[in-house]
Formats: sequence, structure tokens, C-alpha cells
Amino acid sequence: MPDLRWLAVSPSPTPTTPPPEAVTPGVAGFIAIAVVAIVIVLLAIDMLRRIRRAQYRSDVNEMLDAEEAAARGERAEDEGGDAPDGLSPGGPAKG
Repeated sequence: MPDLRWLAVSPSPTPTTPPPEAVTPGVAGFIAIAVVAIVIVLLAIDMLRRIRRAQYRSDVNEMLDAEEAAARGERAEDEGGDAPDGLSPGGPAKG
């Protein structure tokens, strides 16, 4: 085992505490936080665009489905109305 007695007799350095003003993140910390904030804002904007686009698509799909159902209903009436009341040629009516 090595002889470590010399550590006991050597003087320990006195700890020096830096002044509170010296312990700051500095310019690098500010830039890092600014970049993170900008990225979060850009991600939020992109997310809102995607949500709006999905809502618009679902609204358009609903309108197209309604127009298609109305066109099928008009065609059934034009053909003589062979379908019983409440039933369309494709099956029972919804609602």
C-alpha cells in the first residue's frame, strides 16, 4: 500500500469563492436559451398550421360526402323512387 502520510501534513489550499457576479451563464447561455425559445415558437406555429390544415380537410371531406349523398338521393328519385321510404340504394339512411 502506498504511503499517503504526506497528504496529511501538506497544507490544503484555501477555497476561494468567486463573487456572485462572476457566476453567470454569460453570452453562450443567453444564445442557447434564445435559440431554444425561437425553435419552440417555430414548432408551435408549424403545429397550428398542421392542425388547421387537418380541420379544413375534414370539413371539405364532409361537404363532399354530403354532396355525394345528395346526388345519390336525387338519382334514386329520378329513377322512379323504387327504394322504400328512408332507404337509399346503398343501404339504410343514417340519422
